[in-house]
Amino acid sequence: MAPNETVIRFNKVAFEFSPQKVILDEADFSVRSGMKMTIMGQNGAGKSTIFNMIMGQFKPRYGTINIDKNLRIAIAQQVVDPADKPLTVQAFFRKYFADDSVYNIDAKIAQVLEVVNLKAPLERVIGSFSGGQQARLLLASALIQNPDILLLDEPTNNLDRDGIQHLTDFLIAYKNTCLVISHDADFLNAFTHGVLYLDIFTKKVEQYVGDYYDVVERISAQIEKENMKNAQMAKIAQQNKEQANVFAHKGGKLRLVAKKMREKAEEMEDNMVDVRREDKTIREFSIPMQQDIGGEILGIREYKIIVDHRPILKEATISLRKWEHLLLSGPNGIGKSTLLETLANGTSDGAKIGEGVRVGYYRQDFSTLDFEQTVYDCLNQAMIDSGGIVLEQKLRSTAAGFLINGEMMKSQIKFLSEGQKGLVSFCRLMLLEPGLLILDEPTNHINFRHLPIIAKALDEYEGAMVLVSHVDEFVWQIRIDEYLELGS
Repeated sequence: MAPNETVIRFNKVAFEFSPQKVILDEADFSVRSGMKMTIMGQNGAGKSTIFNMIMGQFKPRYGTINIDKNLRIAIAQQVVDPADKPLTVQAFFRKYFADDSVYNIDAKIAQVLEVVNLKAPLERVIGSFSGGQQARLLLASALIQNPDILLLDEPTNNLDRDGIQHLTDFLIAYKNTCLVISHDADFLNAFTHGVLYLDIFTKKVEQYVGDYYDVVERISAQIEKENMKNAQMAKIAQQNKEQANVFAHKGGKLRLVAKKMREKAEEMEDNMVDVRREDKTIREFSIPMQQDIGGEILGIREYKIIVDHRPILKEATISLRKWEHLLLSGPNGIGKSTLLETLANGTSDGAKIGEGVRVGYYRQDFSTLDFEQTVYDCLNQAMIDSGGIVLEQKLRSTAAGFLINGEMMKSQIKFLSEGQKGLVSFCRLMLLEPGLLILDEPTNHINFRHLPIIAKALDEYEGAMVLVSHVDEFVWQIRIDEYLELGS
């Protein structure tokens, strides 16, 4: 492949799931060989859809997508396919390894697992790995295909700091073409050459050279320039109208002048540019606490961690009451998500939740949601589970604050983007009014513009809370009263 050769070209591409859900409208962009490009845009704008179109899984309504058929393309998805979770590591890689002529695939698996810095016995089942370990397996399943074009969909989700740094170093040294979807600006800025920005309002793809911070600066300058131009044109148009009114009252030939001045003012108003609209952010919100509880909400006396694939029992003296927040930390694979799951479903022998305490559980894979439900039914059920009166106006107003519109309310959850599922999960927690919040990597998939608002809501939550997050900047915004380091 020649350097700087164009390997992906979208030419006036249009795509829609329905007339009400248009994703692209005459989108144009190109990617050259060896480039590392970021795809950014609001949750639900269609970033993953573009990946599916590059993979050939979705076809454009019109326009053309030109990709050399001789190039190998591989994608590391956001989450493991549920059908792959029962597979062993060996069977998982056999499924994604393209070259059937290679007999010693175990050696290939060992090589690619070393690249992603993961120790994984070949007989271990994929579903038994932690979220961070599964993220590494997804990357490895793409790399083992030796692709010319590598597509990474939110690759830092669930990764701990060491995992993110390892992935960053790998991508800096990577020689082939790579497109990355991510909301982690600092991660992206370490290696990307440019940004493909999918505008959810215009349905166009804007192409920029430089990192995300460069893009933000240029967009801000563009908005300022457009606002200044519009203000100047509006001022001149108003002056023309006022002068036209004076001339119109004088009669004679001045009436004709007045008419022309009004036409000129109208023309100037028509020529005002549409100022670019920024990504919307969710409204500030608070998660109400269950009112009919008191005393110890959660007690943890012992818990299990995983070391070298074996469970080890540890003692603890954690007692959470109202207004008390606990941060769980530790490396990928130590057992954080397993501990949260056993706490939430009451199967932990060493922990006890207070009688009658309502639990709001945010899982990183959104498996607490019924994917067959509509968004409306999911939120309606949360209001029922809260024990309160179901109020239609409250439900829809709350949903609107999380950018959940009427069309989205009718959609089944399985058709939402991962970021939209995250917003539905937070909306559900708000309507549920829990006494205990259990949050497993709540920043995953969420547009970074929403994170300060979410952090503020968690910081102010009056009930008991258990949080797992690898994003330090997010955690620093939240009041933490207790710490439990699982790796110590």
